[in-house]
Amino acid sequence: MSLDSGIDATTSIIDASLEELLDRDPIYWSTSQKKAMLAWLAKTEARQAALKLRILGASADIAAETGDKDASAWMRAELLVDKGVARSQIKLAGAMDRYDLVAASLAAGELSEAKAQAIARALDAIDTAPIATREDLVLAEKLLVEEACRLTANQLRIAGRRILERVDPIRFDEAEAKALLAEEQRALQKTALRIWDNHDGTVGFEGVLPVAAGIRFKTMVEAYAQPRKQQLVEKGAALPPWERLLGHGFTRLLETIDPTALPRHGGDATVVNVVISLEDLRKELGTAILGFDETNGTTITAAEARKMACNATIIPWVLGSDGEVLDAGRASRFFQPIQRKALRLQQKCCQAEGCDMPPEWCDAHHLDPWAAGGTTNLKDGVLLCPHHHRLAHAPGFTHERLPDGTIRFTRRS
Repeated sequence: MSLDSGIDATTSIIDASLEELLDRDPIYWSTSQKKAMLAWLAKTEARQAALKLRILGASADIAAETGDKDASAWMRAELLVDKGVARSQIKLAGAMDRYDLVAASLAAGELSEAKAQAIARALDAIDTAPIATREDLVLAEKLLVEEACRLTANQLRIAGRRILERVDPIRFDEAEAKALLAEEQRALQKTALRIWDNHDGTVGFEGVLPVAAGIRFKTMVEAYAQPRKQQLVEKGAALPPWERLLGHGFTRLLETIDPTALPRHGGDATVVNVVISLEDLRKELGTAILGFDETNGTTITAAEARKMACNATIIPWVLGSDGEVLDAGRASRFFQPIQRKALRLQQKCCQAEGCDMPPEWCDAHHLDPWAAGGTTNLKDGVLLCPHHHRLAHAPGFTHERLPDGTIRFTRRS
């Protein structure tokens, strides 16, 4: 399919220039040359988008050839563009006909296509708002185009939701509050959480939270992830991916929830029941069941069960060889708040040899294992950071208390 001679000659020049640039290897360019080229490309992409949108704005004849509503079907068939993307671009092309300032800035390379789309969506919402006037729309367009020089596309999208408040703070303050209330109510309707067992030792989950709860969740998880990161930095160790540290932080958050703050069902606090045989309890590599039966429960190691018994909200059920209940747990299985405070005052940090994790990030561990009959008292209690607490229950390590009170860990031979 050929263009007319004038357009064809112009595109040939552009193609030849691109070929020349592509033949040059950027590895030999200076830093300033790379920066200049990237800036030029961003501007050129914006101007190319402006040209594309102008053509799409005049593409009714393309749709007429096939009897379609718009040119999106042709774009899907000939250009292999997803239909949803094509329709979004055609919609944006229509917006450029309505918003001259946005269109001009895009054509000048001052706006990216993504920014133009963010502004157009904000202006479309204003255009349908009963309280907004034509003058409000014009001023909002001007303000958003000006903001585009210092904001990303996503930041522009957020700013666009609140732009009427800047147009006329007094008149739109109440409307803004109503819009926020409606947004929060919609967020509650969207709130969801899905949890599943991957059957590989992990549990997956995904969800959506209202922004207030989500920000609190993010702040709490990051707070628990930071101490581990700081400890690794101070030791000069390589940092794991931040996502993994966040995962560890979330795990830590769950482990430190106050059991007395949990809801009650049928008179009992919400707990996790762990069923373990006496034989497995005594074995280094035994197993236990989270739940009441092997069919519906989840298998964990006896070491993990012993670790959870130190300070998690669990009730261990110890069974004999014939399945009879030998021990149904003891009420004081985890250290009380006043005991934890006393341990922090006494021990100041993690008691593992060479570890200085602050006490507020440590667990209270039973030196004489609670699951094996130990008592919950200060004499047998020791602060351990999450890492060393896991080692204390890991079959591959032994530990001993040194004369100075610190705990030395040794890998089993």
